[in-house]
Amino acid sequence: MASFDQAEGLRRMLEAPKPRVLTFLSALRDDEKSSMLVNLGVSLARQGQRVLMIDARCSSHSIGSWLGSDSESTLLDVARQQRTMKEAIKIVSSNLSVSMLSKYAMNSTRLPAENSRKLSRVFDVAANAADLVIVDSEIDSNDAFPLASFEESDVVIQVSANPVTIKNAYGLIKRVNSRLGRRSYGILVSGATEQSARLVYANMAQAASRYLAVPLHFVGYVPEDDHMKQAAHLGRAVIDAFPLAGASIAFSKLAEQLATAAQSTLGLRGLPELGVGIGI
Repeated sequence: MASFDQAEGLRRMLEAPKPRVLTFLSALRDDEKSSMLVNLGVSLARQGQRVLMIDARCSSHSIGSWLGSDSESTLLDVARQQRTMKEAIKIVSSNLSVSMLSKYAMNSTRLPAENSRKLSRVFDVAANAADLVIVDSEIDSNDAFPLASFEESDVVIQVSANPVTIKNAYGLIKRVNSRLGRRSYGILVSGATEQSARLVYANMAQAASRYLAVPLHFVGYVPEDDHMKQAAHLGRAVIDAFPLAGASIAFSKLAEQLATAAQSTLGLRGLPELGVGIGI
């Protein structure tokens, strides 16, 4: 009977839906990225998604700092058995929580291999308690993510219509591609109209396909909106402070579509036309 119960437990575990992990890289300033991620996380939580936000950049401008995560209780501390998971994950609001990967930014050579494996297991346990995991990440000088687990996630590149950020975003794709090989990437355009956002995406997709043989997918866009800065000054998400603002409507629709994608076994790749048209 014990053997049957074990087999049944394994079967159920393998059949259970896995959490969707979205790892974000950005060609924009740190504060612009953090503002976008915080607003997206709040919007997803309001859609009923259990959202875990992981701060893998661990800086004064990353999402852990924005959301008041405790840098003395991190997932790395859990892996070292110095903290419990409950201590390392801060509940921000209903359906929304945040945790820092480590106290300081990591690179691919700083953490011993055994500790990295333990940290990956801890991350997997934390992720399995969520519907959607948002990772605020970056790549190091070796073009590697702070944690190998992020390599298997859906990678989203944040860019704007500014030519410099477009060049930098393409450079990020090229660097990750050189290390991980051919894979797809999502493109999220900030501070742009729908027309300019789709033009940015189309140009990047054409270049990535032609020179890297890499497919890109349009995740969506968020319009430029001063309400976001005002909300940040108040220490609130724009959707809470100014629910009728253009950015609030955009984040709500973006969250709705990402939630739908998260429930698909194909993820972002299954929705190549995913994008937000807010009609303003």
